[in-house]
Amino acid sequence: MAEAIDLEVATPERAMVREQVTDVQVPGQDGYLGILPGHAPLVSLLGAGALSYSAGGARRYLAVQGGLVEVLSGHVRVLANLAERAEDIDVARARTDLVFAQKQMYAATTGESSSAALEAVALAQARIAAVEGK
Repeated sequence: MAEAIDLEVATPERAMVREQVTDVQVPGQDGYLGILPGHAPLVSLLGAGALSYSAGGARRYLAVQGGLVEVLSGHVRVLANLAERAEDIDVARARTDLVFAQKQMYAATTGESSSAALEAVALAQARIAAVEGK
């Protein structure tokens, strides 16, 4: 069994990560997926949350929301609608965004606006989780 896998994370705007890692935790639509070398092939929808991976003895985090994750032999590809590195996130702003989005969610009366508010809450929570390393 291989000891490392290639991880690729990209958004429509840019490539975010391309390196060899020892493990990856990806927020799937229905919960987190833990991926180690030798993982069975799969394709899954990406949820909102903190994507984490180990490389060079360090744990790194990104906030991601929406898209796809594909696992192939020795390779994990994450095509995210949105992604931010933890070190690029302003946590105070993320907390403010979370409070605002929660207020919008509670005030929403239509299905469409409550769905958008729910997505905003999920993204704000993902950003905070990435910064806090959760």
